[in-house]
Amino acid sequence: MDIAAVRSRLRPAWYLALSLPIAAAAAVSMFLLVATAATTAAAGLGLLLLPFALSALRRFTDTQRRRAAALLGEPVEPRYRPLPAGAGARLRHVFRDPTTARDVGWLVVAVLTGLPLGAIGLFALAGVPVAVVQTALWWLASPEQPVTLLGIPVRGWGTALAAGAAQLAICLAVLRWVLPPLARGHALLTRAVLTPAPTGDLQERVTQLTATRAGALSAHAAELQRIERDLHDGAQARLVALAIRLGVAERSLADDPETAARLLREARTGAEDAMAELRDVARTIYPPILADRGLAGAVAALAARCPVPTRIDAGELGELPAAVETAAYFVIAEGLTNIAKYSDSEHAEVLLLHLDDRLLVSVTDDGRGGVDETRGTGVVGIRRRVAALDGTTAVSSPPGGPTTIAVELPCGS
Repeated sequence: MDIAAVRSRLRPAWYLALSLPIAAAAAVSMFLLVATAATTAAAGLGLLLLPFALSALRRFTDTQRRRAAALLGEPVEPRYRPLPAGAGARLRHVFRDPTTARDVGWLVVAVLTGLPLGAIGLFALAGVPVAVVQTALWWLASPEQPVTLLGIPVRGWGTALAAGAAQLAICLAVLRWVLPPLARGHALLTRAVLTPAPTGDLQERVTQLTATRAGALSAHAAELQRIERDLHDGAQARLVALAIRLGVAERSLADDPETAARLLREARTGAEDAMAELRDVARTIYPPILADRGLAGAVAALAARCPVPTRIDAGELGELPAAVETAAYFVIAEGLTNIAKYSDSEHAEVLLLHLDDRLLVSVTDDGRGGVDETRGTGVVGIRRRVAALDGTTAVSSPPGGPTTIAVELPCGS
């Protein structure tokens, strides 16, 4: 018996059978949303709960969208933009997001379609083993309450075998010919409700690009401020001290040659320190090692300096845009820095994969997990840097680990 074929045959039945408890959960979700909205209108108490309720609804509907896509054999495209930090900002975001109305509408569709279709799927799934058991064990029932097959009381083996075979045939026929189109229709309806219209896609794309542009400008301004601060507090201060020492040495040269010589030595040391700091600042703009050794070599150097043993898995990267190389380098550098500082991990792994017109980057560790992006872990900076290139960032860090930062960067023109 081919197990894979049996699973493929039963997949529509399982899909519909699961729609029954999902419909029940959707009904409960509708009640909770209405109750939360009512408390918001009455006393404003729901303002504290509504952002979390709508965020949970997003996760719930996204799970069902993925379930429908899996049944249809279609890829799952990202649908939601990341939620901002803060209850107020999150509430405004979910209210303005057009997908919220679709999520709420899907709850109604799930209740209306999931209950009857789920009952049919559950009947077909349970009907086969129930028919076999009732046919074989009908004689254990009391004469006053006999087993019924297809509504017919069973009082002899002839009735049991005939009615049991008929019920088994009906259930198998439903599994074979009825449930697949019903499950596919339900999945198509789910996809239609939860997928934005083309104009909605365009509107979401414009909104996303507007937010990305704002984040990129903010990140660029922060980067300029950091460079200015590093130059002002570091190299510039050393150059001022160098100029003072040279001026004093010039005035002391005739009267006190030893003092002048000491000041010149200090000036030379200060000049070397200033040049070193200037090189450090230049590396934060575009690391020279990228031009010298490429992204794979630069990442190998980062791994060699990381105190946590790090394995590099880099395929053939080919030629990448300079902006993509720089973003990938800083993502990995920030990820390894976080691992060394916070993760308490024993091993780390960096994956680089150039696939078609995308560069996939992931940094994984086996540490304690529980990354909190609101506490200055550097992940927010990674998201902004990646979003500036129209890339995506996904962070998985359950308590107890492992932690994975996965980034996808477009490399096309």
